[in-house]
Amino acid sequence: MTDPLIRLLLADDHPVVRAGLRAVLDTEPGFTVVGEAATAERAVELAAAGGVDVVLMDLQFGAGMHGSEATAAITAVPGGPRVLVLTTYDTDADILAAVEAGASGYLLKDAPPEELAAAVRTAAAGQSALAPAVAHRLMDRMRTPAEALTKRELEVLQLVGEGLSNQQISKVLFLSQATVKSHLVHVFAKLGVDSRTAAVAAARERRLIRR
Repeated sequence: MTDPLIRLLLADDHPVVRAGLRAVLDTEPGFTVVGEAATAERAVELAAAGGVDVVLMDLQFGAGMHGSEATAAITAVPGGPRVLVLTTYDTDADILAAVEAGASGYLLKDAPPEELAAAVRTAAAGQSALAPAVAHRLMDRMRTPAEALTKRELEVLQLVGEGLSNQQISKVLFLSQATVKSHLVHVFAKLGVDSRTAAVAAARERRLIRR
């Protein structure tokens, strides 16, 4: 008796990326691509409709829902498909958001085809599939928890890097300005800096937040 096909949904806003993934995965024994989504919202809809085992999810979709939000929505449904994040971003902020959202795996888009295929099978089996570099970053955080920025601190710092003021950040994250300032005080202490500019520069250099 042959194993059932692993049914895949490709979620990425770039048609060329989806076509490339389909070309690679369609040649892999035991895989069948059953759908594509150009937006995170569409990915959630298709996943909810059933008939999908693993969703390959990008993180950035331009305007609209973020890939991590879609991941959380998909994995919140009992018996729903597994989500394997496939992205170009390897920052702590992105990795933590995806893992906390319930992603079964996290791979970078430069992963070789055999690594991608293995990760899909691992995710379909309900196990964790992390790229070696991603696993290494998570292990580093676990080894030095006192020095690691929390998910919220990373969110605040990412928005600082995008040029937002404390007042704007408080509105985006639904926090008081005092709480935003408190997070930044902790960020400065952990990174050993004394300004917003220096904090952003240090975090980008360490790949904690996106450039």
